[in-house]
Amino acid sequence: MKTKKIIIIGSGFSSLSASCYLANQGYEVTVLEKNKTVGGRARQLKRDGFTFDIGPTFYWMPDVFERFFNDFNTSVSAHYTLNKLNPAYQIYFGKKDSVSISDNFEDIKNTFERIEKGSGKKLQKFINKAHRNYDIAIKDLVYKPGEHVFEIINRKTFLKLYEFILTIKNQVSGYVKNKQLQKILEFPVLFLGAKPSNTPSFYNFMNYADFKLGTWHPQGGMYEVVKAMTTLAQSLGVKIISDSEVENIEIENNTVTGVTTKTSFFPCDILLSGADYHHTETLLPQKLRQYSEAYWDKKVFAPSALLFYVGFDKKLENVSHHTLFFDTDFDAHAKTIYDTKEWAEKPLFYASFPSITDASTAPKGQEAGIFLIPIAPDVEDTPEIREHYFKQLIDRVEDITGETLKEHILFKESYCVNNFKDDYHSYKGNAYGLANTLTQTHVLRPKLKSKKVDNLYFCGQLTVPGPGVPPSLISGKIVSDLILKYH
Repeated sequence: MKTKKIIIIGSGFSSLSASCYLANQGYEVTVLEKNKTVGGRARQLKRDGFTFDIGPTFYWMPDVFERFFNDFNTSVSAHYTLNKLNPAYQIYFGKKDSVSISDNFEDIKNTFERIEKGSGKKLQKFINKAHRNYDIAIKDLVYKPGEHVFEIINRKTFLKLYEFILTIKNQVSGYVKNKQLQKILEFPVLFLGAKPSNTPSFYNFMNYADFKLGTWHPQGGMYEVVKAMTTLAQSLGVKIISDSEVENIEIENNTVTGVTTKTSFFPCDILLSGADYHHTETLLPQKLRQYSEAYWDKKVFAPSALLFYVGFDKKLENVSHHTLFFDTDFDAHAKTIYDTKEWAEKPLFYASFPSITDASTAPKGQEAGIFLIPIAPDVEDTPEIREHYFKQLIDRVEDITGETLKEHILFKESYCVNNFKDDYHSYKGNAYGLANTLTQTHVLRPKLKSKKVDNLYFCGQLTVPGPGVPPSLISGKIVSDLILKYH
């Protein structure tokens, strides 16, 4: 029997994951990457001895990464070194007013108890429930391909039905009354790309991932995971071609016959796109597109982001590897992202200083800083706007932490909506895909298998199971299982 050829568009986490599984199943796999380097959004910036992760910086759900490598008779430790962060992260609520989250759950409970009497025991009950939901999510839900609703309806999930109606915000307020503690418990669902007031409480399993599984850092940065997956893929026979943007999908009788780049035609038996779902469908004739422009326009997208990569000529003292600045009104900021779709006057933001725990990311005695402001997709993006928010951000960090920063900046580079569009064809310049709201959960997300083209498949953050690095790894696995099922 002739070996079937599979072309994969894009080389993000979901594509690399799928390429490994498909090659391991005997397919001839070629990955075509638009940009010069592999990794999709998880690329790397190097400048003047500094190393920055351009995309993801948080390493959560280590069990998902371990499961991926175990599937190929290897392990995480065989490819990169993981360090558990302590503190996992620090949250500033005001001037010199912060809470650090330990790497130990007993310490976290004590922290809660100090802030609100009785909240330690309540947190234990909350996390017990979150643990049960995590087990259900990982064992019964996220590894399902989303072909039909009965994949996710069983006795366990039926008993959890009320948790899909109740929101995270409502659930959290039932456990703790202190506003700071509420923000800490609401924070993890931001990785799902939606407001806590719009996210089903079932997703509190992210709190279990946070407090019990911990926050980790791969030595050298998140790009080490990309390199490990690339090495694994190539060892399995996957061919990866960078700087090779797919410009057209060739169709005959509702079947993909191949794809065209600027310089070449690549024939295939099956096409899998880990690139932007909306963009991929624009490469098809109108009649073969599953989802209209109106469909995409009505969807709730996770935020885009304004990012800065900054080199400092000194070490910083009053911040942690991961530091969040929640010194302003979260609800007001969220409204600008999801409702009014405009720039926030005074947004919350996140900062990562990887060189605090990883000396390889900055020259000795200096600090690498990554700053991220969540913003609405498709907002106006100009150099003047970027500069305005950088100045505000630095002023606030100086005021809140007591650190002197301005005179210690060696350089800065920025990344925003226009870059997401140019580099990834990202719909409206979103950074994280579709939000995991109730009406966009699992079977209600865009399908892994095209309903109109017989041998066309999709994976990644716009489809099942959703946004984030661990879900992307899972997306690659389940789409490969689906391809094996039908081909």
